[in-house]
Amino acid sequence: MSHPYQRALKMGQNLNYMIKRNLKYILPVAAAVVAAMIFIYGIGYNKDPQRDYRGAFQRNYKIFTPELPEKADFAGEEVPLDNLLVRESFDREIMAFTFMHSTTQQMFKRAQRYFPIIEPILKQNNIPDDFKFLAIAESNLGNTSSPAGAEGVWQFLASTGRKYGLEINSDIDERYNLIKATLAAGKYLLEAHDSFGDWTLAAASYNRGMNGIERALKGQKVTNYYDLYLNEETARYIFRILAAKEIYNNPTKYGFYLLESDFYPAVKTYTVTVDTTIEDLPEFARQRGLTYRILREFNPWIHGYALPNKSRRRYVLTLPEKDALSVSSYSGKKPPETFFHDTLKINEID
Repeated sequence: MSHPYQRALKMGQNLNYMIKRNLKYILPVAAAVVAAMIFIYGIGYNKDPQRDYRGAFQRNYKIFTPELPEKADFAGEEVPLDNLLVRESFDREIMAFTFMHSTTQQMFKRAQRYFPIIEPILKQNNIPDDFKFLAIAESNLGNTSSPAGAEGVWQFLASTGRKYGLEINSDIDERYNLIKATLAAGKYLLEAHDSFGDWTLAAASYNRGMNGIERALKGQKVTNYYDLYLNEETARYIFRILAAKEIYNNPTKYGFYLLESDFYPAVKTYTVTVDTTIEDLPEFARQRGLTYRILREFNPWIHGYALPNKSRRRYVLTLPEKDALSVSSYSGKKPPETFFHDTLKINEID
């Protein structure tokens, strides 16, 4: 009887011989099987073209919850984030700003152009810098009009605007003059702060009115905004301002990466002071190498094709310098340090 090892060796040799002998048959069969599988997969894919698309979506689309800061304040006044109701209200607005990508990116883009106008006016009038974010909550720094009739970046009603010194009529609407409207907003906020002794309540009153906030405080027997039960718009208002501030100051934390070229630059301008009627504004613009459209874009407070001025008031028109509207003239310019505090970090992007 042969040794088991010798039998195993002989069986291995026979198997190897059979494989070599039949290899020319095995390879074509294997190739045919692979080809058939590819063909079958291809047919299946063509019959259901959305399958791979949906699979790619499920594999690649991910949503992460943004992290709230440990502390927050408005105008130096602490936000009680240890209060569950307060924390959830703040969380709601942080999520809204984080995932409303176009609106938040527009905030960043516009802020470079308009914050340098708003910030010094607030500072000169001893109003905390955080109130520039109130303008974002109101209009996202755009000259918008609300269904209630509030207009401009600071969203004044006509009656309120006139009360705080703005000229508003069929020919002129200074709610659209950013400098004058910011000054008017400052007057209101200082008055509200004198009334409440609290910047947060002053900001809330910008939405609901001083009388409305005063009635709510007295009726609910509280003294703090965060203790008030309010209508939804005013209840969300301060948290919108806080969310705008948080994301503006920490853009990359919330996924916003912008290049220097993405921001809207501050356009180089000069001013012309007039104290008489301008009968033909399109001709006035043409004589200065401009179009009526450009004149109106830089002076949206003007209505119509003429600027009546029977009282000989002094109006300041803002006009762009020569070539100031050429995109190439702004290439390579960095945004002001006061605007974008967190620069683009390429190495943070996978």
